[in-house]
Amino acid sequence: MRNVVLSLLGTTLDRAPDGVRWERWRPTVSLFQHEDFLIDRLELIVNGPHRELADQVASDIRMVSPESEVRIHSIPWQDAWDFEEVYGSLMDFCQSYAFNRDEEQYLAHLTTGTHVAQICLFLLTESRHFPGRLIQSSPPQRHQSIAGRYSIIDLDLSRYDSIAARFHKQSMDGLAFLKNGIATRNKEFNHLVEEIEKVAIHSHAPILILGPTGSGKTQLAKRIYALKRSRNQISGEFIAINCATLRGDTAMATLFGHTKNAFTGAASKRDGLLISANGGMVFLDEIGELGLDEQATLLQAVEEKRFRPLGSDMEVTSDFQVIAGTNRDLQHCVRAGTFRADLLARINLWTYRLPGLRERPEDIEPNILFECQRFEESHGRKIQFSQEAHKAYLAFATSPGASWDGNFRDLTASITRMATLAGPHRISPEIVQNEISRLRKSWLPTSHDHDHDPLVGLISGADLAQFDLFDQMQLRETVRVCQSCESISDAGRQLFQVSRLQKSSPNDANRLSKFLKRFNLDWKSIQPAPMGKSRG
Repeated sequence: MRNVVLSLLGTTLDRAPDGVRWERWRPTVSLFQHEDFLIDRLELIVNGPHRELADQVASDIRMVSPESEVRIHSIPWQDAWDFEEVYGSLMDFCQSYAFNRDEEQYLAHLTTGTHVAQICLFLLTESRHFPGRLIQSSPPQRHQSIAGRYSIIDLDLSRYDSIAARFHKQSMDGLAFLKNGIATRNKEFNHLVEEIEKVAIHSHAPILILGPTGSGKTQLAKRIYALKRSRNQISGEFIAINCATLRGDTAMATLFGHTKNAFTGAASKRDGLLISANGGMVFLDEIGELGLDEQATLLQAVEEKRFRPLGSDMEVTSDFQVIAGTNRDLQHCVRAGTFRADLLARINLWTYRLPGLRERPEDIEPNILFECQRFEESHGRKIQFSQEAHKAYLAFATSPGASWDGNFRDLTASITRMATLAGPHRISPEIVQNEISRLRKSWLPTSHDHDHDPLVGLISGADLAQFDLFDQMQLRETVRVCQSCESISDAGRQLFQVSRLQKSSPNDANRLSKFLKRFNLDWKSIQPAPMGKSRG
């Protein structure tokens, strides 16, 4: 590969009287005086009336390196300290230059030129408008050759081991931070958090977090905010809003603010929560519960960073990042006419589904430890399980019979109860057994659920009689689970939560579809009919 250097003529450093021309260090000429570094061509940029000096430099280069070619380019700019003018001129040069990266490698010499010109050349190299590396020359120290020294800098920082190691450690710290310091073992969840960490650091776009109640949506949103805040990427407040509690004028006023007398009871002007979040982050939990009017104003606020407070003719501005959370199927809500398609399109650029606790059985043990540590911090005393108690509780917690309907909220409450009952002693097997009984009772279906046969209206008694009682019971419970889930994938994950872990790429939805097909059923046919309508 041929070495090609782009350099700015140093109108002071490259100049020397004839008598001492070869006794002084001149940065552009010195590049050609290194025996270990051959330059095939120099592209020398000259600004202003300095052509005579440029010709002198070119002549001196030919004397020390006859095999090197020097091309002189006159690029006029009126003010060498005007960033916009200098950057524009150098960019035009780079865009018109015929780079041949297959045969030549390029270096930008940063030692000469005004500080503005050097910064511009650095930025053009960093942005790859100049597709090369940087070369920095420096004057000789005592007893060194007049050529001085040079160093080559590659802006691809991944090439530098120590810097790459620091980046990797910073990324690992970010992942641990998002996971609250819990050593999760679930492969899918770890992949999810890895991507969220990258998006959190490199994007200001909205994030949509899906997941059942208690799966940790609010906690994750807080951690994303804290991570961005620690990197100085965000400066405002974190504002969490439960949209399920907002109704009517109160919803509009709470979110967007209101003027005095905008509605009955509005005794004074009030800034909304979105104004308070200016420069920060808003977490809109249960966003699917917002009314259509609020959704329309929210869309404008997210897209244009401006909106009108209730009762006002004047727009206000607020720049914030949005994280939205929901346990609803927003696509289904769009089809039902309760959620705006344009708002969904705006907030689902980055969409992540947090799995429930029972979908991550391998993560239950580290979360038990985390909850114990959190109890210790808040109550100031250490709690421990006896060996037998820990074994019994973990076996139950990771069993198919543990549904964890409230997800991590259930686990937090369970550890809190056992730790409280244990007092200053260890959590005993008796405390664990009582807690297991309590959890099982809390997860039992209601009597109404028992009375209702989910197969009524789906399959006739005669058809059902064609199958063994074993198959009938499997089908009945499968349909019951399906009717409580928002999607076939969610239902499949619940029904195959143990066996799916043994597969490299589980296809839960496909397995469930095949099972239903045995009974001439499909996902759509088993969904509950809308209120007020029969199955036809």
